[in-house]
Amino acid sequence: MGFVMELNWLSIILALMFTGLISGVFAGLLGVGGGIVIVPVLFFFFQFLGISAATSMSVATGTSLLVIVVTSMASTRAHYKKGNMDIRLLKFWSPFMIVGALLGGLLAVKVGGLFASVVFGIVAILAAMNMLFRASASALLRSLPNKCVQAVLATTNGAVSVIMGVGGGTLGVPILTACNYSAHRATGTSAAFGLLIALPGVLFLLFFTIPPEDAPPATIGFINVLGFACIAPLSVAAAPVGVKIGSLVDDLVLKRLFAVFLCLSGVRMLYQAILM
Repeated sequence: MGFVMELNWLSIILALMFTGLISGVFAGLLGVGGGIVIVPVLFFFFQFLGISAATSMSVATGTSLLVIVVTSMASTRAHYKKGNMDIRLLKFWSPFMIVGALLGGLLAVKVGGLFASVVFGIVAILAAMNMLFRASASALLRSLPNKCVQAVLATTNGAVSVIMGVGGGTLGVPILTACNYSAHRATGTSAAFGLLIALPGVLFLLFFTIPPEDAPPATIGFINVLGFACIAPLSVAAAPVGVKIGSLVDDLVLKRLFAVFLCLSGVRMLYQAILM
């Protein structure tokens, strides 16, 4: 019996570490902060352990944001060295994204995990459709819109990303590429979005929330320490690898395969939220 329990724990830890490896690669390659992989994996993983869907989603998003903080540091550094970053845009968007992140954290706490599941499902499906059908399409605009519209886009990106538990690239990359940014420049700039959004979101969910009654062990606020410890190291190590892969190969096929995974995860979350 003891051997079986040890084997189960070993399987759990290895699964979480593998999640970190994959999320780190995608963070560097696509500028999505890794959360788009981490959240659905942790969401279904916590439910497998017998935790409610609402709590699973809340803890998955909080844990993912903490991983994104450290992953985005590595990814941002790598992109900055390659010159794939719009510093002027970052300076203007930063305060709006931070305000949006704090608003998103407050909304996530007030409304609950099932609302986050619905938001994740809808945005994940839309992001997947964008990857599938607009991966090689031309830009919708010649340049970014006026500063008022940019402020709204930045605030919305911050709020929605925290509710979903993802980095700023999930919305940031499609927005910037639609405004005639190159894929590499959009990815690099969005990697920095992830850090600006995740850090205030994490601080809010860590210090201003109370763990749900059925939260998994080692949970502080909405953040599971065990999940973070298993995922973060490999996620950080793999992020620069993703950046190198992105600079060497055409990632169109990879984006489309990832989009299929994203769409299936989004549909599954929406279906479960509706049933609840």
